[in-house]
Amino acid sequence: MISSFPPLFALFILWNLAAFLMVMLDKRRARRNEWRIREQTFFVCAAAFGASGVLLGMHVFRHKTRHRLFTIGIPVLCLLNLIVGYFLMKLIA
Repeated sequence: MISSFPPLFALFILWNLAAFLMVMLDKRRARRNEWRIREQTFFVCAAAFGASGVLLGMHVFRHKTRHRLFTIGIPVLCLLNLIVGYFLMKLIA
């Protein structure tokens, strides 16, 4: 079942790209004092294997980096994503 790895990896990359762009969009909206994306949405996206995209976006756009919940929570979710992903890949292979 190793042949199922590339599509899963592509999905992982696309999901994290979407998470990264979501942080960029929220930063833009924050600067323009417009409607914002809820913090819960960031965490749901991060918990669903998008934590690396959110974390990268946080640092690239310097967004949400002063919020303790984000500076601790998103890296923890990133670590959990890696651990769960590792065990899922072992299960598939």
